[in-house]
Amino acid sequence: MNDKPPSTIGSGKTGVLKRVLRAIKGEPLSRDEIQGLLQEDESVFEPEEKEMLSGVLEVAETQVREVMIPRSQMIVIERDQPTDEMLDVIIGSGHSRFPVIGEDRDEVLGILLAKDLLRFFSDVSDTELDIEKYLRPVSVIPESKRLNALLKEFRDSHNHMAIVVDEYGGVSGLLTIEDVLEEIVGEIDDEHDPEEAEFIQPDKDIDGRPCFAVRALTRIDDFNEFFGCEFTEEEDYETIGGLVMHELGRLPRLGEKLLYEGFEFCVIRADRRRIDTLQVMRTAQEPEASTG
Repeated sequence: MNDKPPSTIGSGKTGVLKRVLRAIKGEPLSRDEIQGLLQEDESVFEPEEKEMLSGVLEVAETQVREVMIPRSQMIVIERDQPTDEMLDVIIGSGHSRFPVIGEDRDEVLGILLAKDLLRFFSDVSDTELDIEKYLRPVSVIPESKRLNALLKEFRDSHNHMAIVVDEYGGVSGLLTIEDVLEEIVGEIDDEHDPEEAEFIQPDKDIDGRPCFAVRALTRIDDFNEFFGCEFTEEEDYETIGGLVMHELGRLPRLGEKLLYEGFEFCVIRADRRRIDTLQVMRTAQEPEASTG
């Protein structure tokens, strides 16, 4: 039996809500003040509730450039790509939407839905794929767009993918509705998502030298902090995979190596469009930059 007077039951949550209501009727609270209210009393909201409410507030302040999938990591389909290669990309990625490009990644012709492509394979009268027949219109957004505005745009247009462009009109990445929702509710895993792994993990030693498996999306700052080095971000890249591609001047092949500033980088996981994982260890010689 609860001996508390009715007026005090749930008083923690009621007190917070009353203050929010007063703020709405009078002078609104700032986002920082509302965040403070959310964190004020452990008994008011469950941890999951706090995380979601905080995510809602942060979405209004977050720009597309902060959470987009960068250009180098976009999984795309080429307009003139053979059908069997196209299917390999679709099946291997497990995604349902793909940008279709022309001459390069700055020429996005439209969005292909995997389910639309099924029409081609179910129609026995079609012997040659005309991919442009199946393309959906592409939504183009600036890097500076706020996530809350993009979420509303996704809902209104029924598009679930947008191509992100920089101030010069070049493609800098893409964003899906799932990416935006994950900023609010946390990671949304499905059966196609790879198991989450640390960006830098110890690997087997080679010739007595410690070796590490490093995800290509590892940021330069995080790499520097882990290895105690001072690599510099450039305008063209912010990740360790971007650095390797920049130094080689192209997308490296599986097994290809780069010697750079006292480190040896070897591509141990990649496909024909992106690097996924690098094997990294310090070189025995003095730091120098070269390719191999």
